[in-house]
Amino acid sequence: MNRKGKRTKPPTNSHSREEKAAYGSAGLRTVQQGASRPGGAEDAASASTFVRKDWLLAAVLVVAVFLVYQPVWHAGFIWGDDAFLTDNPLIKAPDGLYGFWFTTTPPDYFPLTSSMLWMEWRLWGLNAFGYHLVNILLHGFSAVLLWCVLRRLNVPGARMAGLIFAVHPVNVETVAWITERKNVLPMVFYLLTFLTYFRFEKNGRRRWYVVALGMFLLGLLAKTSVVMLPILLLGCAWWRRGKVTVRDLWRSVPFFALSLVLGLVTVWYQTHRAIGTDVVRTDGFASRLAVAGCAVWFYLYKALLPINLSFVYPRWSLDPALPASWLPLAALAALFALLIVCRHRVWGRPALFALGCYVVALLPVLGFINIYFMQYSLVADHWQYFAIIGVIAIVTAVGSWIVKSAGIPRIGYVLGAAVVATLAVLSWQQSRVYADAETLYRTTITRNPDCWMADNNLGMTLAGRGQVDEAIACFRMSLAINPENAEAHYNLGRALGDREQFDDAIAHYRKALEIKPDYAEAHSNLGAVLAGRRQFNEAITHFQKALAIKPDFELAHYNFGLVLASLGRVDDAIAQFQKALELATQQNNQALAESIRAGIRLYEAGTPSHKLPQSPPDKILIRR
Repeated sequence: MNRKGKRTKPPTNSHSREEKAAYGSAGLRTVQQGASRPGGAEDAASASTFVRKDWLLAAVLVVAVFLVYQPVWHAGFIWGDDAFLTDNPLIKAPDGLYGFWFTTTPPDYFPLTSSMLWMEWRLWGLNAFGYHLVNILLHGFSAVLLWCVLRRLNVPGARMAGLIFAVHPVNVETVAWITERKNVLPMVFYLLTFLTYFRFEKNGRRRWYVVALGMFLLGLLAKTSVVMLPILLLGCAWWRRGKVTVRDLWRSVPFFALSLVLGLVTVWYQTHRAIGTDVVRTDGFASRLAVAGCAVWFYLYKALLPINLSFVYPRWSLDPALPASWLPLAALAALFALLIVCRHRVWGRPALFALGCYVVALLPVLGFINIYFMQYSLVADHWQYFAIIGVIAIVTAVGSWIVKSAGIPRIGYVLGAAVVATLAVLSWQQSRVYADAETLYRTTITRNPDCWMADNNLGMTLAGRGQVDEAIACFRMSLAINPENAEAHYNLGRALGDREQFDDAIAHYRKALEIKPDYAEAHSNLGAVLAGRRQFNEAITHFQKALAIKPDFELAHYNFGLVLASLGRVDDAIAQFQKALELATQQNNQALAESIRAGIRLYEAGTPSHKLPQSPPDKILIRR
């Protein structure tokens, strides 16, 4: 728009004079200089449209992603996939979409991602291939979008950056883990927000601003991992024009408003639903600040040298009273100070932009806000999925500039191909770790022997296959590492009950409840074991506690009904059975529902309780 409000014709170059000056000060030549710029012919046409060659290369990139993730084609479900998908009652419920969008039942508020999985459940069911296929496709599409975003930002080597992002081993955890649909889906909207916002800045048409705002909202509804995008938009304004204007700030206000509202919603869900009464961290702000400095360097190290990756890394413990604990943060602050001072140099401005984007994108996962997974580790590969773009962009830009300056394009192509091939092989190998739950946990234990969570989960996997003795050994190992692990006590109690070691089972259930008094499953299972030993009064007490904590606990209602029936309280028993039937039907637990229906028919027919097909007292249903 000109000063009189008339729309001006866009210049043949897609950037303003102000933008050109800014690029020049950064050591990057303008678009009009075409293929002579660092980055080659791809950056010469930093326009938004693709030519035929671009579409072909984009297709090749997506195919490369599918080939690199070939081990995931045959992978199954792993940790978290049960609660998020396969055992999620809202996924199976006909009215599940309403529950995701308008209730506080889910552990997190990711309604768009959950709705997508709700629909896919009706396509794939328990066939994991379909979910993995969609994850891979979304990741490949994001790699193409990243190429487009970096090209619009005039970053040399944009195509190479997209390719490296596609095959980087750190991203395997996000792509190969079905639960991380809540990462790969928002990434698509995240990158589309940048593209549509840049389109708005180029032509001034408000509809593109509205589209950008809509893309951002969709990203937030997929997961609030995109929450830092408004700050990054301002960073892009500084990168493109050399400054952030008042107009840029006003344009960012609606984006910040959306971030604030949905960010607070996420914090509420994490605090009250995902974490609940669990203790994630007990350290204060000083310790968290010191750990955040370490985390930034750890993530940078893994981005640059992606070896020895682990599903769960060792959990750090820093003493803020020790000066050495602050060295990583001090080094990070010194690096920022150096880049700010040298921002007018050829290398200073791009490095400051990349490092700034990297740290800003990491901020939500640096530990200032509790996240459930931080019970096990303070860092995770999937938390770097968005931030790693900054590292990849600066590395490929520097490599492109060196190759161009030295006049060695052929050597550059060979080196680039070698890097991509190496990363692809590492990603293929890392993908195999996610083949199934047992492989994942055994690999995690090998790489992080103190991971009590992996020992516990491996025991659960083995117990589910009937390998009870091996499972017991895993649970005991988990407790040896972390004696205050309520879940391992609970699982060990279950396994010992299967071996009819009821005294030991009761002891571990009681220990689990000592650590976690609101553990509904432990109350229910302890009640079941006590009922099997004819200790009905105490059993009833624990069933009542379980139902007070978790009123929709269908197995607790069912077991409570069996105990009441054994005591001759038929009417009360039928009431519990009917409630269990209602809940089992809602949760699509057909086997339990049919068992309850048969029992209710016999009770209502007046069949004497001693002739009913009851489970033996020590076989009352145990929560698995």
